[in-house]
Amino acid sequence: MRVSVMLFILLSLSHPAFGAERDYQDLWCNKNQGEVEFRLPDATRVDCLTDTHAVEMDFGRKWAEAIGQSLYYASCTGKRAGVVLIVDKDKDGRYLRRLNEAITYADLPIDVWVMDSKALP
Repeated sequence: MRVSVMLFILLSLSHPAFGAERDYQDLWCNKNQGEVEFRLPDATRVDCLTDTHAVEMDFGRKWAEAIGQSLYYASCTGKRAGVVLIVDKDKDGRYLRRLNEAITYADLPIDVWVMDSKALP
């Protein structure tokens, strides 16, 4: 019993108290009149498809992965690529800088939005 309690405490401390990615998808996509988890013919899913953008949403540490996914989704939908980076604005600035530097360096057609990880009600 002691081991279980200690393990639970350690796991709780090691993971930030953010919501699930899907919670952020629902919030952002609804505000932007998009369709959540739009399914593509190859069974992959765009996190949010709006009239203008195919948007990938990821937590800050997954900034590089978001680039590839958003470009792929844009190529499949004919929409512009977009990334919503979910960050703790006090701690995760480096991820946003990396994302923007990579996009600028490679002149990638990706629009970026930032969502505060504390945005969930």
